[in-house]
Amino acid sequence: MVPAWLRELIAKNKAALHDGSTACVDRALQDGALHTVCHEAKCPNRGECFAAGETTIMILGGNCTRGCKFCAVGRACPRPVDADEPRRAAQAVKEMGIKYVVLTSPTRDDLSDGGARHFYDVIAEIKNQNRGVLAEPLVPDFAGNIESLQTVLSAGPAVLAHNIETVPALYGEARAGADYKRSLNLLKESKKIMPEILTKSGIMLGLGETEAQLRAVIEDLAANKVDILTLGQYLAPSPVHNAVRRYAEPEEYARLKDFAMSAGFKAVAAGPLVRSSYKAGELYRAAKKCKI
Repeated sequence: MVPAWLRELIAKNKAALHDGSTACVDRALQDGALHTVCHEAKCPNRGECFAAGETTIMILGGNCTRGCKFCAVGRACPRPVDADEPRRAAQAVKEMGIKYVVLTSPTRDDLSDGGARHFYDVIAEIKNQNRGVLAEPLVPDFAGNIESLQTVLSAGPAVLAHNIETVPALYGEARAGADYKRSLNLLKESKKIMPEILTKSGIMLGLGETEAQLRAVIEDLAANKVDILTLGQYLAPSPVHNAVRRYAEPEEYARLKDFAMSAGFKAVAAGPLVRSSYKAGELYRAAKKCKI
């Protein structure tokens, strides 16, 4: 059962959806016929982020070719790549007036490059239409294709994000088609190709892992020079998804954040409702020690 303190926190964030300040974000997304991971993944922070003028645009459609058991994004045959999406995404960013945008996508194993060229096109068009805007692509693993990674990096993002999601022992249960070492290697290669671009990853708590296993993953990410880390509670989207095995207490997040910072991360967000793109601009500023 969800602890009372966590239910209250979720309810507070949902209430923000009825705040009039969310209208600008909703209107810009609707006008652009854009998907967001905020809606597709049923993010509990949607109200808070929309009220602050923040969202994560999900490009390349709303259907995934893998269908991980923790994720609410639907598994189905994807539609063809929408060539007009870069223009609409750039226009939506302009209408929302944001300076830092996160882009993500479902996994597209049906595309030869995993959708990397489309990521490039969207980032390039956003930067073309919105001077000074920074972009953070949260990418799939591209099936280990490093050329695809190079394509995305060549667009000049501020951060290259890829979520490790969980501990290696749970990959078979939770991450169908993914590979722990492949994900680590993508983050490692990003630093080798363009060391000036920050790297970022995220881990969910509550799938059945132990704190010792989490610390081992944090050490692996630090060893591969990942700069930014997010840690948050897994919440099952529906009864057919992976069940929540435990609810981590706030004290555990505090311990893990301290551990990660001591391991060498430049910025860490840890808490029950933290998600991989939550307050992404703030984490970037913290890691760079700058203003945007």
